[in-house]
Amino acid sequence: RRDNFASRLKRASCCCILNLCVADMGDFDEKSGVIDCKTPWGCWYQTLDEVVAEVNLEPGTKAKEIKCKLTGKKLTTVVRGKEVMNGTLAGNVVTDDFIWTVEDHKLLRIVITKSDRTGRSCWPSLLEGQYQADPVVYDNMEKKMTLERVQREDLPAESI
Repeated sequence: RRDNFASRLKRASCCCILNLCVADMGDFDEKSGVIDCKTPWGCWYQTLDEVVAEVNLEPGTKAKEIKCKLTGKKLTTVVRGKEVMNGTLAGNVVTDDFIWTVEDHKLLRIVITKSDRTGRSCWPSLLEGQYQADPVVYDNMEKKMTLERVQREDLPAESI
């Protein structure tokens, strides 16, 4: 898992780790087979390990125009002075393993690592009481995570 994270950073062209601007990720696509939950600002989805929020930006938006902060379980995102998200995450997270990137000056991707990566905890919403997955989307998220977990459990330990 860490190798995947490191490879994402190597391909970065403006990414921010713990709110320290480092670079911007270009053609990053780890979305194959994800089940997105649509929101007014874009979408969010989850895997066994992570929760990802994708915020559609006005073309030309730069990383310096974004404030994205994770404090404990509280996520706050402000773009060009306008609050996009503000609330408590729906599940437990690893607060020091948080990254946000601006891609092609039109997409903000926020990647948050879950503390429970067993796959037995499918988040019903991104934030408590906000951006809830509808029943069909939630059911599909659970199925996808169950499939991921089964595939992972079937792999030899050294390949994970």
